[in-house]
Amino acid sequence: MLAGIFFTSFLVALSGAMMPGPLTTVCISESARRGARTGPLLILGHGILELALACALFLGLAAYVRDDRVMGLVGIVGGVILIIMGAGMLRGAARLTLSAAPRTSGGMHPILAGAVVSLANPYWIIWWATIGLGYILISMKSGVQGIAAFLSGHILADASWYGLLALSVTMGRRFISDRIYRGVVVCCAVFLVGFGLYFGASGFRTLL
Repeated sequence: MLAGIFFTSFLVALSGAMMPGPLTTVCISESARRGARTGPLLILGHGILELALACALFLGLAAYVRDDRVMGLVGIVGGVILIIMGAGMLRGAARLTLSAAPRTSGGMHPILAGAVVSLANPYWIIWWATIGLGYILISMKSGVQGIAAFLSGHILADASWYGLLALSVTMGRRFISDRIYRGVVVCCAVFLVGFGLYFGASGFRTLL
């Protein structure tokens, strides 16, 4: 059970991390200026924010959403979002590239930037209000160990991808070609659609 929570959490988080977004742009631009440590530092800030939210859910906030009707709705909405995300990834995979984004200005520390950029991203908020919440509720069935497995897999996926991305930019050459990148994204997209169907079906069963 714990291994399943860890690996599914890792794959879902990796799928989201690999899609270009605000955090990707900051990682690429700031890594060229600050070096390979930018990736881990960004995820440290990102992870602190997620840890605080997960703890709030675990320590009491989740009590308000434990009703079967709420859990069922969360499962259905989360499943739909996963399917939409996966379908969008499949449609856009052929155009994806790891070409460096323009540098950003400003001297915000990467740890702070990781938290601020995440909080300002509406998709991050939507993810935690639906998919993330669903994962928390499922993980809570295994107690603290379940929450730890979920968070470990989630944060490790982010740290792995952004660490590799920052290192690639810093070294001035690609460790990952666009072709490999696109292939991995397609695999992740298929996984998201499949997991979304499972998540949605679980929500329907809960409502019934």
